[in-house]
Amino acid sequence: MRTGLSALLLLGTWATASTMPASASDAHEGSAEAPASAGLLTAMQHDFGLTKSQAEARLAAEKTATAVERRAKRAAGSSYGGSWFDAGSGRLTVAVTRAASAETVRATGADVRLVKHSAKQLDAAKARLDKLNAPAGVSSWHVDPKANKVVVDVVSARKNDNDVRHFLTRARQAGPVTVRQTSAAPETFAAGTVGGDPFYTGNVRCSIGFSVYGGFVTAGHCDQHTGAVYGWDGSYVGNFQGSSFPDNDYAWVNVGSGWWTVPVVLGWGTVSDQLVRGSAEAPVGASICRSGSTTHWHCGTVLAKNETVNYSQGSVYQLTKTSVCAEPGDSGGSFISGDQAQGVTSGGWGNCSSGGETWYQPVNEILNRYGLTLHTA
Repeated sequence: MRTGLSALLLLGTWATASTMPASASDAHEGSAEAPASAGLLTAMQHDFGLTKSQAEARLAAEKTATAVERRAKRAAGSSYGGSWFDAGSGRLTVAVTRAASAETVRATGADVRLVKHSAKQLDAAKARLDKLNAPAGVSSWHVDPKANKVVVDVVSARKNDNDVRHFLTRARQAGPVTVRQTSAAPETFAAGTVGGDPFYTGNVRCSIGFSVYGGFVTAGHCDQHTGAVYGWDGSYVGNFQGSSFPDNDYAWVNVGSGWWTVPVVLGWGTVSDQLVRGSAEAPVGASICRSGSTTHWHCGTVLAKNETVNYSQGSVYQLTKTSVCAEPGDSGGSFISGDQAQGVTSGGWGNCSSGGETWYQPVNEILNRYGLTLHTA
């Protein structure tokens, strides 16, 4: 822990003087430099079973897909049905509801699939589900552009509960819905004070997400409304300046008393510490990695966006689901794709021994909500 944080502080002595701010509305698509360190490439080789050249090719393809996605969405207009990145082909697929839109979208560099429902229609169906009271046996729901439906995840052991079946009946009345089973209910990843990496508030340990000018962003459920926030060494850092949970799961903490911010995500010795160069949103299917104070560094794939997660404390909306594992204490930690900040860890199910899924709150929403500026290299 102290080795990793010492590296972060050392980086701060040179990185601070040479940085330029980037707000949510000015998210970089990535620099002309290599999008990943040697350590990140090694982690991708391990977690995805790739060679170094395959990992480099995937990151380059994902960077291209991120740019294509914006152009293709504009080209599709009201016909847009969603999009996703395919790691096998290295290309972005865009769903459209009208054949007449296909060639215009294809000209942006995307593959095209004709579907029945537009993204606007699917989002409206999901919004109707958001108004329902979900029982504990319903884990989450999100729009799946590839399936062209709203996917409702149900805990396998609770699938035959009367309240679950009643919810699904009402959900199907709301629009095109399909049901999938998951092995466990989602939980937030805050933890009691057990020692380890930073930060502490009340009797809870959580993880820093990303540096912003004047502080850092993290998960809203980490705010215990007890006042001061303390760092890895026990010294006073600052206070929560704003937070929201449930409904959202975001917060930000001001930094002072000798602490300062740097555009770095800790690699915990698994990979080298990662510089943050922007916050361009990665598409569904892209690779993504997470840094947290309990399980440190793990990678996976973006599985879904705009998912409603039914925690025991209440529903949280517009989260992104990933195949990355996490455990208590990882809450608030960084999700990053290449050199682009993606979000802060909210919660999930499973662990990093047997696997699981984890959701994050997109970072650009947090920046826009509080008028913050991401600290970038």
